[in-house]
Amino acid sequence: MGTHAQSGPVLRHHGVAPPPALGRANSIVPRAFGGNIDNKHFGAGAIVHLPVFNPGGLLSVGDGHALQGDGEVCLTAIETALAGTLRIPLAKNTGIAWPWAETPSHVITMAFDPDLDLAAASALREMIALIERATGLSAADAYSLCSIAADMHVTQLVNLHKGIHVMLAKSALQKA
Repeated sequence: MGTHAQSGPVLRHHGVAPPPALGRANSIVPRAFGGNIDNKHFGAGAIVHLPVFNPGGLLSVGDGHALQGDGEVCLTAIETALAGTLRIPLAKNTGIAWPWAETPSHVITMAFDPDLDLAAASALREMIALIERATGLSAADAYSLCSIAADMHVTQLVNLHKGIHVMLAKSALQKA
């Protein structure tokens, strides 16, 4: 499932219902199903891809921020009302495990964990897999490309699970 933000403030909160095995879970703590992702790059034109764990997906969006830096540190930003248009297509059998996104210029993989190092390792693995799917490069070559051209950012340090996002310019995915 992808959501396409077309206008209005930046949506920081995208999520679907969690996997049934997780039981009831609030959307404040970001996880594989999304939630309070707090990624400043989710503005107009961004596409957020979410894995779906339940029939119908059960999408939730919200938490408008007028401005926020990378690494949300104190549970708040410049909060604002939301207005905009979302387009929600369903892509079946994608096999994605974590949310990822596209902006006009970048692809972004994300992961969340109480341990920032584990979140970083997961986000990097997701970028390597994305590069493999998009280009046909081997995992070793995709890993090298990440070291050369990808940037890792702390998405947030709050909400119990810390977040990392890896950004790669779409131009780096062009086949020679």
